Amino acid sequence: MTTTSYIAYDRGSDQRPKTHAINPATGLALEPGFAAPSSDEVEMAISLAASAFPAYSNTSPASRSAFLRTIAEELLGDVDAIAERGILETGLPDARLRGETARTIGQLRMFADMLDAGIWLDARIEEAIPDRQPLPKPDIRSMHRPLGPVAVFCASNFPLAFSVAGGDTASALAAGCPVIAKAHSSHPGVAALAAAAIVRAAKRCEMPAGVFSLLYGSGSEVGMQLVKHPQIKAVGFTGSFKGGKALMDAAAARPEPIPVYAEMSSINPVIFLPRILDEKSPQLAEAFLQSLTLGVGQFCTNPGLVFIVDHNAATFIETLSTSIQSAAPGVMLNAGICQAYQDATDLVAAEPGVKKYTSAVAPTHGQGVPQVFVIDAKDFMGNPKLTHEMFGPASLIVIGSKEEIATALASLEGQLTGSIHGTTDDLLSYKFLVDTLEKRVGRLIFNGFPTGVEVCHSMVHGGPYPSTSDGKSTSVGTMAVHRFTRPVAWQNCPQELLPRELQNGNPLCIPRLLNGALSKS
Repeated sequence: MTTTSYIAYDRGSDQRPKTHAINPATGLALEPGFAAPSSDEVEMAISLAASAFPAYSNTSPASRSAFLRTIAEELLGDVDAIAERGILETGLPDARLRGETARTIGQLRMFADMLDAGIWLDARIEEAIPDRQPLPKPDIRSMHRPLGPVAVFCASNFPLAFSVAGGDTASALAAGCPVIAKAHSSHPGVAALAAAAIVRAAKRCEMPAGVFSLLYGSGSEVGMQLVKHPQIKAVGFTGSFKGGKALMDAAAARPEPIPVYAEMSSINPVIFLPRILDEKSPQLAEAFLQSLTLGVGQFCTNPGLVFIVDHNAATFIETLSTSIQSAAPGVMLNAGICQAYQDATDLVAAEPGVKKYTSAVAPTHGQGVPQVFVIDAKDFMGNPKLTHEMFGPASLIVIGSKEEIATALASLEGQLTGSIHGTTDDLLSYKFLVDTLEKRVGRLIFNGFPTGVEVCHSMVHGGPYPSTSDGKSTSVGTMAVHRFTRPVAWQNCPQELLPRELQNGNPLCIPRLLNGALSKS
């Protein structure tokens, strides 16, 4: 396992200070240690990425598709090693790590399919009309082009799918942008394995050396050097609001500001409507608890806030309060997350009017205890402490009238998801809540729970600020590629100078908007 940064195809110095991953189940440091790069090595990685950009951005979609498929193939050969190391570094179970590796591989192949199909380019052609009156119409053609080198910050809670070879990296590479990944300190060994797979794939596909680098080190030093560097043209980040906001501020303060696509925090409100609770309260309570405790609640889509119309709440709460007593605590990703979870739940428990239900199973080292809090809407309103994310297996249930719930829902900040459970009659009667929810979220879920993000072309995993820095973007699904592109138009350009995607005859046989109509001709 390589214990130094990847500076393109070369290795960084192993003489720099080293950090160790900590096994969250034991609190013990893991070998080996991983060396942070020097400032000069960070500069070298950026310089190589900038040098690689002209060639890489002009590779054919077919070449980039083959590159992504080769990364997937290389990762597939490392599944056992990734699972073995990942268990030690994250406390996640073997099945979760293998599943996440499979998701990452599938994500890479999905972007390869997208490149092959060509529709993502949004290629448009408006042919000239020289004799149009009163003025001639010029020939104008447009499509998406890559921005430049991208810095990707790896997430603590997804060591694969939102980390070195995850969605940000896959979408940036698909767009034609070199990537510099900043490893997360919680899982440096998994990062090393994923980076080695990308580097092997890049060599096999004869990609420019600077197309990918992996850097260890702190976010405040290495991360900020990346974000502030003039050659970096965009940033992908998944993590805390504090971390994302710091990157946003640094990027905005540059002489040339750049976009930071940060997925930050979300409490993902869930609404249970009256008729469905009359019919299915026990089943819904059990399903809710399963969603809440999945992965020890360490998902950005965890259902952290629930609204129930008051006269339907009793059976749901009774079932939940009984079931949660036997809910098992689980090892959290790292000591910092575990402590933050304890602090957040203690804060909510201390607020006036809050009633607490918790697991009766005693936790061991590094474990988070499932907890549910219940409060009346009148005590919830106007108390900002109760709308903060409790990152872990905890949720707050608010019970009130439909008018109080509508008011509380309208006061929420932007969220990644919003879920609503109801019969057809419920949903029609409470359509005003659906309309309110739509304005607050990136994904509306009907009769389901938010945990679990399908990786597909139509997925939106984003939402209004502060759930993300840009509510028009998504970090999952093929629309994610447009975070790292910009539209460019060519007016009256000679055929020989046009990108092949825009040339007459459609040599790549991709879908294009020709004079306003979709065509492959």
